[in-house]
Amino acid sequence: MEDTEIVDLYLKRDEHAIKETSVKYGVKLRSLSFRLSGSKDISEECENDTYMKAWETIPPQEPRDYLFPYLGRIIRNLTIDYFRKENAMKRSHTYVELSDELSECLSGNTDVESDITTEELTEIINDFLGSLSNEQRNIFLRRYYFFDRVSDIAKEFSISESKTKTMLFRIREKLKDTLLKEGYTV
Repeated sequence: MEDTEIVDLYLKRDEHAIKETSVKYGVKLRSLSFRLSGSKDISEECENDTYMKAWETIPPQEPRDYLFPYLGRIIRNLTIDYFRKENAMKRSHTYVELSDELSECLSGNTDVESDITTEELTEIINDFLGSLSNEQRNIFLRRYYFFDRVSDIAKEFSISESKTKTMLFRIREKLKDTLLKEGYTV
């Protein structure tokens, strides 16, 4: 079933929307959640919560042209929230690794005197991502938004792991330069 048809079912409040969403995207959603949590149980729970959240938010949202990214964002946020709640005192290897990689460009400190707001930072990063080639942007997002492993990214884009790592390093450096130029303290 096409995404527009699934969204129409949500808009009509037809419960088949959830079944059709599960058939089309269930495996992908569980996989995304599993990469973040490392737990089959958590990924299944977050998948179900994603369907409930989609049911609650469609309408007013009508993600006809971007249903999977819409659902992906929901499950990603639910998984991270679940992970934070359950593991408040623990640190995940995945998060530590990715935090180390991005710490070169984004500082974890917030300065009250800084006049850059979250919205401005979001706009800067979105503009930066828009300036990248499709391949660079997708690789960056696969790594830092979807938490894919470098080996999986390399395989998906038919490039070597070395090239993937180099590309990610160069993108992080460009992001760092962009943030510095915009007055963000790194």
